[in-house]
Amino acid sequence: MAYELNDKLVVAISSRALFDLEIENKIFDEKGLQAYYDYQLSHEEKPLELGTAYRFVKNFLSINKKFDDKLIEVIILSRNNAATGLRIGRSLEHYGINIERSGWTAGTPVARYLEAFKVDLFLSANSDDVQDAINAGVAAATILPFSNQDENDSEVVRIAFDGDAVLFGDESERVYQEKGLEGFLEYEKANAKNPLSKGPFFKFLKVISNIQDRFGMEQSPIRTALVTARNFSTHERVLRTLGAWGVRVDEAFFQGGVRKHEVIQAFGADIFFDDQDAHLEDTSALIPSAKVPSKS
Repeated sequence: MAYELNDKLVVAISSRALFDLEIENKIFDEKGLQAYYDYQLSHEEKPLELGTAYRFVKNFLSINKKFDDKLIEVIILSRNNAATGLRIGRSLEHYGINIERSGWTAGTPVARYLEAFKVDLFLSANSDDVQDAINAGVAAATILPFSNQDENDSEVVRIAFDGDAVLFGDESERVYQEKGLEGFLEYEKANAKNPLSKGPFFKFLKVISNIQDRFGMEQSPIRTALVTARNFSTHERVLRTLGAWGVRVDEAFFQGGVRKHEVIQAFGADIFFDDQDAHLEDTSALIPSAKVPSKS
């Protein structure tokens, strides 16, 4: 019987998000495609250094140990060709990462294959591919460089999200930009009982919540946090929205403009998703971070 992806949580990831390929990418930029391929093939037996999303992927895959049937599927979707995939495969074996499915497009944009693989989340270092995925309605983010990797296994995957323009739509953020803080607070108070619109990561959060529902709150292998720049005075609309969606976040922090990086580090996030460069500049030095673009 064919292997089905419809009942899995599927994460598609580029090779540059999983491994540090900055040296190789520099060769590509400066010397061209053939030099890049030659370098990869000549270093095929040398494991790549770990990339930003490594810890998240490894801990996420460990959730499968808790189920008889595989629940989490991670697929490599890369603009590399299949020949350079030999080094990626060697590196996966070296680090003990069990990824069984991959796609190598030899330069073709990968977003066109996301629906075929039933992808719930796409992570890439290529911002064009990420933008295409967001436009197609798939949760996606551009991985930012991060080098302070912790190779220790964890029993819990910790995922932190910004609110507006990530979990929620961006209409409230637009009100803030147009009318300032006072206008934003008035708007949120007037709409406290009206759920926020669904943002690009709503579907991903919903799938996570379905997994969490299989466990008691203290036993869940996934723990989530909402870390928002909103004031606590706007919390009613946020919490009512999550309730209306039938999802939960385990921890919520209403920062009121306070910088986010220390709270996210204390949470121990395996990855943090935000749409604002100002926040990501702080967090990406301490925590694996990824930027969520606006739909265009």
